[in-house]
Amino acid sequence: MDTTTIVIFFAVIVLLSIAVIVFVQIREKARIERARRAKTLEDTFRLTQRLLDELPPQYLTQDLKSIMLMRADEVCRSLADLKTDLPVKQWADETRTRRQRLEDGADERSPQRIDTPGRAAEVKGLLQSLFRLIEGMQQRNRIESTVARKNLKLVLFLVHKTQADYHVSQAREMIRQNQVRKAIHAYHLASTELGKAKDNPMAVKAIKSFRTRIKELEAMASAQEGDPGKDQEKHRLDKEWDSFLHEEEWKKKADYDD
Repeated sequence: MDTTTIVIFFAVIVLLSIAVIVFVQIREKARIERARRAKTLEDTFRLTQRLLDELPPQYLTQDLKSIMLMRADEVCRSLADLKTDLPVKQWADETRTRRQRLEDGADERSPQRIDTPGRAAEVKGLLQSLFRLIEGMQQRNRIESTVARKNLKLVLFLVHKTQADYHVSQAREMIRQNQVRKAIHAYHLASTELGKAKDNPMAVKAIKSFRTRIKELEAMASAQEGDPGKDQEKHRLDKEWDSFLHEEEWKKKADYDD
């Protein structure tokens, strides 16, 4: 075997080795990308289920539920194409069952109260995720722009409604404790929060309701404070109210400093 043949032989071996290495790298990169996409789709499906299960039922319109089910169905089809080990068929069946219940009007659940700061924060976080989900579907042309805009505006309103519902829950608790002035303050906070979404008819209606309730409570507070037999109770409530106001001022200052 002459020198030229030997050189060609080794050159072919080197080229074949490089080709094999490149092929293996491309295949591994494709596998990693496939796994990453599968994980993203799995997370998206689980998010749709969490939104459907954990958002207050009274917040979810037919449109919102239909959009989330549409996204869940899309995810199941994409995962089926990837042929993963995930229980995609089960998820697809559950999604179809949910949609059928929605169409039959059999998916109604009892309203949930927003009565703690933690719950309010959790719901607002879920609503932000829902906003991004709808926005993404609009960008991919999966839903019409008019439908997307309508529901994005609704979700923004629900963020304000969540905080307002928490203040209303506080107000009702204060009334049960006969702390009428604090209840009035909580209703004012609820009204202010919904004032940020005053272009929504539901917000306008709720604000009018809050103002009516505030007037009723102010009359109740005046009647209590005007009763000479309740001077001691009035003094106690005044002290609590002053303390509450100072606490709010401190919180506002702390927020400003932050």
